[in-house]
Amino acid sequence: MLKVYGMKICPDTVKCCEALNRAGVEYEFLDFAEKTANLKAFLKLRDSSPLFDSVRQEGGIGIPCIQREDGSITFGWEEFM
Repeated sequence: MLKVYGMKICPDTVKCCEALNRAGVEYEFLDFAEKTANLKAFLKLRDSSPLFDSVRQEGGIGIPCIQREDGSITFGWEEFM
C-alpha cells in the first residue's frame, strides 16, 4: 500500500489526497501534525534521499511525499491516477 506523508493543512497534500481518493487509490496517510512518529519517519526519508536535495536547497519541506510499496519515494502523485 502507498504511504502519503504530509499535513492536512498543506494545500498540496490536500490536493494529492483528494485526487487519490477520487481515483480509488488505496493509501495510508501519515500526518506529521498528528503523530511525532510520522514526522520522524518522514525526516528519515528526507534526510537520506537525494530526491530531496533541491527541496532542501530551496528551503522547502517536500510534501506530499509518496512512498511506494517497494520503499521508493516520489513527489509525482499523478502517476497513480
